[in-house]
Amino acid sequence: MTAYHTDIFQLNDKHIWVFGGAGYLGQATVLMLSRLGAKVLCVDLDNRAEIFVRNNNLTGVTPASLDIRETGACEQFVKDRIAERGVPDGYVNLTTATTAKKMEDLTAEDFDSVNHGGLTSTFILTRAIGSQMAVRNRGSIVLFSSMYGTVSPYPEVYQEPMNKNPLEYGIGKAGITQMTRYLAVHWGKSNVRCNCISPGPFPNPEVQKTHGAFVERLAGKSPLGRIGQAEEIAGSVAFLLSGISSYITGHNLAVDGGWTCW
Repeated sequence: MTAYHTDIFQLNDKHIWVFGGAGYLGQATVLMLSRLGAKVLCVDLDNRAEIFVRNNNLTGVTPASLDIRETGACEQFVKDRIAERGVPDGYVNLTTATTAKKMEDLTAEDFDSVNHGGLTSTFILTRAIGSQMAVRNRGSIVLFSSMYGTVSPYPEVYQEPMNKNPLEYGIGKAGITQMTRYLAVHWGKSNVRCNCISPGPFPNPEVQKTHGAFVERLAGKSPLGRIGQAEEIAGSVAFLLSGISSYITGHNLAVDGGWTCW
């Protein structure tokens, strides 16, 4: 029987790369990982990561800029950062792609673009990092799916002026769930774990501020009767990166207040 210690929950001196780290859920994740002692590389579009790190005075977090849709740049980014920092102990990908269009307005080009940004780019980036973890024979990967990778949007929740969660978004997130399973098996014997998280209703602060009735409908659909808080996603990420989850791989962790129970 393995003897567990309290520090198994800690991430002291672990090198964690977080892509999409300056977004709503990403910021909470980076803050928690930093508090748990991790050395975090926070990556986002343009200079968003730099602004977030500077505004929060995060001395243990290094900002970086990357558009993961540029797949060639992704591979070079990974090569350069590994040369600088070494292979990460953990890698988190919160990036996403969507058009926010109604299904009737979605073009083939839109659909292909979202698939590239949500699936192809995630695959290229994850393969580049995960293959190096496999060489080192350890690592933990956390990808992000969604409740809408499992179930369809509940129509009554999306009353005007809100649009239903887009078709192409849910299809892409379902693909992330399957990618997780595949990679978990592919790298399993190299001691690299791959899991994903499926958030439920986590509307960003702007939506919460300007669309109160919509947020109430979301909360009412959740068995817990409320929307999620960003820190609740961050805690799930920390769990999957830490030693306490060492025998969990290929798992899709629903953090949705029970939304997908219905």
